[in-house]
Amino acid sequence: MLKIAWSEFYKLPLPKGHRFPMEKYDLLPEQLLYEGVLRNDNFFKPKKLEDASILLTHDPAYLNKLNEQSLEPQAIRKIGFPMSTDLIEREKIIANGTFLGAKMAIDSGISMNIAGGTHHSFYDRGAGFCLLNDIAIAANLLLQEFPKMKILIVDLDVHQGNGTACIFKDEFRVFTFSMHGAKNYPMHKEKSDLDVELPDGIDDATYLGSTQKLKRF
Repeated sequence: MLKIAWSEFYKLPLPKGHRFPMEKYDLLPEQLLYEGVLRNDNFFKPKKLEDASILLTHDPAYLNKLNEQSLEPQAIRKIGFPMSTDLIEREKIIANGTFLGAKMAIDSGISMNIAGGTHHSFYDRGAGFCLLNDIAIAANLLLQEFPKMKILIVDLDVHQGNGTACIFKDEFRVFTFSMHGAKNYPMHKEKSDLDVELPDGIDDATYLGSTQKLKRF
């Protein structure tokens, strides 16, 4: 059975007028249930991930600042969310949803997370609405359990997965692939194992044709 991570904590209240569309985390499962694509038993509710697991990926000093709500104002601005203990708990729950989903996918072939994909989070800092890199956390936890595993991260967001690329730049067991807008955020790109940069206004046929670059891999 397809299992999908979701929690009521995914939708965090934000100040009125905030540009991040937090309501999508409730609307997505509601719509899928309404259309009959999924049933309630397709969803599972993760608990928050323990700090020891997060520290396989993130800097202890950075995690400590998140936990103690002592992040510098400039660092908070780069993240884009107002800091709160609820926000940090939310990030830990999302990260565990991705990890548990990855474990389930080993057995069932596929699993999903309604939230996650926080690919702008680096080892020691956050950015672009990303505090903890759930993709990297899940990958590192899998490698701890299965040291010979090889992992492919496919990132098809319009923004480059810069944090993920940087975290795994020296890890041969993780191959990072990012297909993104060449002129979109972040303006300074990191180097993934494979980057496919696309122009603004690209049409479907050209986008799909760009995947031909993957054949050599």
